[in-house]
Amino acid sequence: MNILFLIIGLLLLLFIYLLIKVRKGTGLLKSSIMFLSAFLIIVIAFIFENSKTTHIANAVESIKLLWVQTPVEKTNTLLDKHSAISIIKIKDEVLLDAPAINQFPELPRGCEVTSLAMLLQYTGINVDKMTLAEKVKKDPTPYKVENGKVYFGHPNVGFVGNMYTFDEKGYGVYHKPIKELAETYLPNQITDLTGSGFEEIKIHLSDDRPVWVITNTTYKKLPKNYFQTWYTPIGEVNITLKEHSVLITGYDQQFIYFNDPLTGEKNKKAPLVDFEESWVQMGRQAITYLPKE
Repeated sequence: MNILFLIIGLLLLLFIYLLIKVRKGTGLLKSSIMFLSAFLIIVIAFIFENSKTTHIANAVESIKLLWVQTPVEKTNTLLDKHSAISIIKIKDEVLLDAPAINQFPELPRGCEVTSLAMLLQYTGINVDKMTLAEKVKKDPTPYKVENGKVYFGHPNVGFVGNMYTFDEKGYGVYHKPIKELAETYLPNQITDLTGSGFEEIKIHLSDDRPVWVITNTTYKKLPKNYFQTWYTPIGEVNITLKEHSVLITGYDQQFIYFNDPLTGEKNKKAPLVDFEESWVQMGRQAITYLPKE
């Protein structure tokens, strides 16, 4: 923009100079030639400068396009921090072969750590559900009911209640403590997909990576009366005792496939639309891992 103003100023000065010469009646031809020559030189200089600026702008834009991830909901591709040129296409169908582990009888409330054990074993890490149950962060807030209100722990702080028996109060754990635990086994590789669209889950599955998620035991959206409010040290949380965690292993046009720790069933299927709605209702919680650099 500054160059353009300079050019206009110079042309204006040359035009005034030419007018003066015309009014004096001297050197008209010479002045005209000088004006046209100067005009051509300035125009060529402007074009050259603009060309350089354009190249720089294009280079900057190329870098931005290379490193900035476009929202997956719009593009159906993933550009992760580990590979600036790796673009993953969503497949029409996927079915992965991940280990299936039953949470029973040792962990009646241990679906989240059991699903994490499946994910980690899929990557080749030799860790079992009992080790993860011991290591996962716990919220020690005791259970109490006062004036009709339930006071208990928050599942994003740590596991709430007793994981090992139904004889004592308990609930489960959400994505934050699970991610923290997973990172101790796969440092700098765990990615938290919580809050993303379901298309991003498909992207990771299309790149042969199963995905840990929170859903419910019916695998479809629950009526509102299945939820209740708990009061925790960090605020209120809406929970359902139908909360459940599975490892998603695939999908097709109609169904979602998952390893279910509740039964130990491998590649169990549920209607894709229903499953997605249950996942959204539980806060779109999901984690997986990224390839090593």
